[in-house]
Amino acid sequence: MKKLILLTAVILLSATTFAQAQDELTGTVDVTYLSQYIWRGFEWYGSQSAIQPSIDLDLYGTGFGLSVFWSRANSSGYELSEEVDLTLSYSNSLYEYETYATDYTAGWMYYHYPEGPGAGETVSDDWQEMFVTLSWPEICPEGVVPSYTVIKMWASEEASPSNGISGWLHVLGLGYDLPVEGLLPDTPEQILHLSAATVYNDEVGISGSDWSHAVFGVSTDFDLGNDCTLRPGVYYQSSWEDDVNTSDELWCSVGVSYAF
Repeated sequence: MKKLILLTAVILLSATTFAQAQDELTGTVDVTYLSQYIWRGFEWYGSQSAIQPSIDLDLYGTGFGLSVFWSRANSSGYELSEEVDLTLSYSNSLYEYETYATDYTAGWMYYHYPEGPGAGETVSDDWQEMFVTLSWPEICPEGVVPSYTVIKMWASEEASPSNGISGWLHVLGLGYDLPVEGLLPDTPEQILHLSAATVYNDEVGISGSDWSHAVFGVSTDFDLGNDCTLRPGVYYQSSWEDDVNTSDELWCSVGVSYAF
């Protein structure tokens, strides 16, 4: 964890050094309730619900971002799976104003389990990942946005009890914002955020490689005023690989965020 804190400090210092004087530190604080926590296709807390606070920071308009995410089950018995995640990322765009304009985000993520099997021991149960996400917002004239994410995961230490998690994930996604008639009297238009993604799992928690699942979702935003937003969502997972999940899943989420 000392190395993690040092690396975070270096990134923050670098971002501040290159920041322009007119840019400010901005971000979003969010608290989300999930009826079930599905992580990369896996049932993380069985059928139990979870609460997930987070904070995302835009580091002075440099393109660098820092986020901290906490997940905890709302029932006892899942203390070992409680997690605190730190993500450092950089986002930018290529080929602006072209049909093949490309938005990209590259980053590193650290999964920390305070009460995990390695807590207090020399060898921890933590994980790490590197990821790159590419999306093409202008390539489809009807507004459909395709994306591709590649993720490399590995245990934080070679002797970690979670060493079997090491592998690759490939995620193919589609997104579309559908305008519909306003759902509230003073809202003339409502935007439904539609999403679909399918995942190829290459040995992340499984012994082989296969298309493991697909997830379909719909969410929307309600402006609560004072920079606060309410976002409800519904999601459905079609599970194909039994080592990841033996059943299809349906869950909902409700999040409240504050932008500053």
